[in-house]
Amino acid sequence: MIFENLGRIRYKKAWDYQEELFESVVREKSEKKEDKKQYLLFCEHEHVYTLGKHGDKQNLLIANHVCKSRNIDLHTIDRGGDITYHGPGQLVAYPIIDLESFGMGVKSYISALEEVVIETLESYGIKGEKDDKAMGVWIDAGDPVKARKICAIGVRASRFVTMHGLALNVNTDLSYFNYINPCGFRDRGVTSMQRERGSETDFEEVSGRMKEAFAHRFEMEL
Repeated sequence: MIFENLGRIRYKKAWDYQEELFESVVREKSEKKEDKKQYLLFCEHEHVYTLGKHGDKQNLLIANHVCKSRNIDLHTIDRGGDITYHGPGQLVAYPIIDLESFGMGVKSYISALEEVVIETLESYGIKGEKDDKAMGVWIDAGDPVKARKICAIGVRASRFVTMHGLALNVNTDLSYFNYINPCGFRDRGVTSMQRERGSETDFEEVSGRMKEAFAHRFEMEL
């Protein structure tokens, strides 16, 4: 497993790189290479809204030209899920892996991603939770009034090779979520580690702890 931290990067550049690595993993899988390379990418994005392939464009609450005037990129992409926001202060992880080599299906893979985030949050005293009705990691998931999302998940899998992944709000400017219905929800809020803890969280430290959580959950060396 090859780990790369791409740092701050525009969404389209990272997406193109994911596509390149995805094709290489699929090719090596078809060639039945025993030592095929697989990848885990970490990054932060510049301000961007991404809409999943079955997402509702009505969940973007401002016009495209307003996005452009505010320097917010907008992309319709090939993952599941609806609309979400990526930006500075948010830790994004893109595993490009062959699920069959981990003995996983797509459903169990998404559950594993949620567990990686829950383990990372737990090390900071934050109780992240799953919600059977909605992907991602939540705080107070069982309380319809208080429920708020701290991590979005949206993936694509073809021939059991994955793309896209998760986005954990660390020190994210949450005001950008005011211009969308995050993941299509109109009645649930969003939060960040900074908001939950009441202070800014060391981003590199979170990255390190999430990397450890990936290694633990997927039983791999990074």
